[in-house]
Amino acid sequence: MLDHVSIGVEDQSRSKAFYDAVLAPLGYSCLSESPGSLGYGRDEVSLWVLQTERPVPADMASGLHFCFAAPSRDSVRAFHAAALAHGGGDNGEAGLRHDYGDSYFAAFAIDPDGYRIEAFCGVEK
Repeated sequence: MLDHVSIGVEDQSRSKAFYDAVLAPLGYSCLSESPGSLGYGRDEVSLWVLQTERPVPADMASGLHFCFAAPSRDSVRAFHAAALAHGGGDNGEAGLRHDYGDSYFAAFAIDPDGYRIEAFCGVEK
């Protein structure tokens, strides 16, 4: 349904270090970099990280979050560890979320600008 999502951040270099680290275990990388923008994806850009003067204020009660598909449970664990090691906050360690489904394995973090992010892996193949 969605082609891409864009988020605004205060510090592009800080965000690049964070997203490079958290997305690498999931198989995503920075495919586009220019002054003021970073584009992440596997084969094409699906997440744009844009330097902006007025990022959306962090709001834990808004319901807004972004979930990234993960290839394995180990990659979900690595995503969470990388988030904590690169300036992110913990919003739920890696594990099964039975309230979402019997095989819903996810981890939740908060990026340096307050965006809530998740990595999810269903049944491993």
